[in-house]
Amino acid sequence: MTITSTKILTQLTVLGVFSILTNAPVSASEISSTTELLAQVTSVSQLSDVAPNDWAFQSLRALVERYGCVAGYPDGTYRGDRALTRYEFAAGLNACLDQINTLITSSTTGAIRQADLDTLQRLQAEFAQELATLQGSVDQLEARTAELEAQQFSTTTRLEGEVLFAVSGVTGDRKADGSDEEINDSITLNNRVRLNFITSFSGSDAFRVRLQARNIPELEDAAGTPMANLGFDGNSENRIEVSRMDYAFPLGDRAQGYLSFVGGGLGDFVTNVNPLYGSSGSGAVSLFARENPVRRQGSAPGASFAYSFSDAVTLEVGIATSDATDPEVGIWQSPYAAIAQLTVQPIETLNLGLTYVRSYNSISTGTGSELSNDPFDGDADAITGNSYGVEAALQVSPNFTLGGRVGLIQATATDLDDNPSADIFTWAVSLAFPDLAGEDNLAGIIIGLPPKVVSNQLDPDLEEDDSSLHLEAFYRFQVNDNLAITPGVFMITNPEHDADNDTIYVGTVRTTFEF
Repeated sequence: MTITSTKILTQLTVLGVFSILTNAPVSASEISSTTELLAQVTSVSQLSDVAPNDWAFQSLRALVERYGCVAGYPDGTYRGDRALTRYEFAAGLNACLDQINTLITSSTTGAIRQADLDTLQRLQAEFAQELATLQGSVDQLEARTAELEAQQFSTTTRLEGEVLFAVSGVTGDRKADGSDEEINDSITLNNRVRLNFITSFSGSDAFRVRLQARNIPELEDAAGTPMANLGFDGNSENRIEVSRMDYAFPLGDRAQGYLSFVGGGLGDFVTNVNPLYGSSGSGAVSLFARENPVRRQGSAPGASFAYSFSDAVTLEVGIATSDATDPEVGIWQSPYAAIAQLTVQPIETLNLGLTYVRSYNSISTGTGSELSNDPFDGDADAITGNSYGVEAALQVSPNFTLGGRVGLIQATATDLDDNPSADIFTWAVSLAFPDLAGEDNLAGIIIGLPPKVVSNQLDPDLEEDDSSLHLEAFYRFQVNDNLAITPGVFMITNPEHDADNDTIYVGTVRTTFEF
């Protein structure tokens, strides 16, 4: 007998056995992929879950010895006690047919039984029409693949884009800046557009350049306090700018290096223990809720280094020097912030982070009171900071994560007599509900104390006796893979840690397109 085409024989037999076993039509798309990649084995001993006393051991060994066509899973198992999907059957059968076709091509005498060839011949004749249809589909796929390869953006660079629209407003009686001005209860429509060009030179590194245009003003001007700032604000009057340039690269199997040239900060240098809130486009809606304020000191350029002692313990260190590019300042005189963080995962559902930051003229976090950003009220020109943060995230269930954090900034005025110090304290508790009412949705509740000056050796009058409370709720509705809509609100009681100030309310609807 004559076998006209190895490729045709393989594909036809797959279709034929599918139809015989299932009594159902089979499309080309159904055999284009398998639920899990199968791997060829050359000996039954390679399958860890098949023992010599198993009832199927001899049959499996016969297949291997006769045709060399038993397929297992990449983890070295056969999984003979579970149901077989149509896709997995096709993958296993295809492996056998590849071996048979090899034997046919090599004309190995007696390697293939005549009965097996007769079966394949009947299937070939019976399913000739299906084969013609399948071959046409394969030709179309090959043509489409060639077209995509010809039109792709780059072989080494991929493009990622994000377009954000926000309808936002702030309301309350009067501003919290002591001006006695009324808050303008207006609604604004703003946008942000980002294009990320991510290039890999080795396959394991990533060089990113981000172009950005935006017109989202900070709400602290309208509310009289930085506590009202949104987590995605920033205004370039929609002029295109290079807002981020960085490079991440591996250093062996356990270490990672990171260089930030434009736009990065300490929060980009270390792991976010509770990443559900961290993204400006898909996380919490306020700046305060996104991450621990102690990590909001310093800005690029900078560099960091991460080393994983194990899967559960990682140490990260980094430094950011904001004026390093200024020739009149340089690296050594620039305001800076250096960070060290130990991230620990003692159990699979618990993440812990211990953070230390050493800074110089960089203690402003933009999330607390005006006084917390400058606790010496403009009298000091040289302020060093020692900051400590503790953060935890516990996944109580797949749909509920409990988070908490505390932060302490100890600021010292080194250019004033007796080097007076001031302590700035903050805390927050968060509740996250992933996949609430739908896959990839996220509901979040955050309650916390924005950074507050709790002690001040320079002047006790510069201590904040009252306490603001930040209360936030948001819900991200994931419409599809590319579109998410996030309504969110937060309120600030006793803004600027002053009970004489009226409560401020901020609301927004953030719509994010990703491509």
